[in-house]
Amino acid sequence: MKYYVVDAFAEKVFEGNPAGVCVLENWFSDELMEKIAMENNLSETAFTVKENSIYRLRWFTPGGEIDLCGHATLATAFVLANFYEPASTEFIFETLSGNLSVARKGDLYEMDFPAYHLSPVPVTDKMAEAIGVRPVEAWMARDLVCVLGEENQVLAAQPDQAKLKALDGLLLQLTAKGTEYDCITRTFAPKLGVEEDPVCGSGHCHVIPLWAKKLEKNTLVARQASRRGGTLYCQDCGERIKISGKAVLYATAELHVGR
Repeated sequence: MKYYVVDAFAEKVFEGNPAGVCVLENWFSDELMEKIAMENNLSETAFTVKENSIYRLRWFTPGGEIDLCGHATLATAFVLANFYEPASTEFIFETLSGNLSVARKGDLYEMDFPAYHLSPVPVTDKMAEAIGVRPVEAWMARDLVCVLGEENQVLAAQPDQAKLKALDGLLLQLTAKGTEYDCITRTFAPKLGVEEDPVCGSGHCHVIPLWAKKLEKNTLVARQASRRGGTLYCQDCGERIKISGKAVLYATAELHVGR
């Protein structure tokens, strides 16, 4: 089986977030896809099968399947556009989060994702102990979003991974108002076997609605402030979030696995 590794939200290799992409003719078992994701040891491995005119898409972390992943969706669209359907300018993916579209616009791939609806939650001592600094605000949807007072606090944060597992929410999004960018964010996912996600598209489906309201603007340039880093061009459309980014091919390989 052909296997691709794509750096998503990157302008050159070794930036952004690497995702594995497997384009299948027929579905493997869930157990096998989980094993492949564990063996790849990337934050996400995407599996896709074309069913009639659209592609069904599933995402697996080393810790199991997840309901939404931005960077692996971008990576999958990049692979399909460059190796399978070069004449296509839009791809529709059927996923656990509904139908998602990705439009190719030059060297950018624009994803149309659902926005998460955040609810305010109390800032707790457990949050402060796990993060190493006390948030000024906390919000909850699928993930826990903690707003820090300064950009440098996000950059310097060294959360306690064991204590993060005890917090509510699937992932932790640490975010602050940026100086060069509208906002900066770091993403931590120890519950899924990923200490820090280099660039998290679904995380920005949490933080972009928040910062759009705070900054009173609908178009934002966001920066994932991980060691690799990545830039996301975002538009808050109310119930939907459009997230655009570039992608670069890192590797192609053959996987020798049974069904």
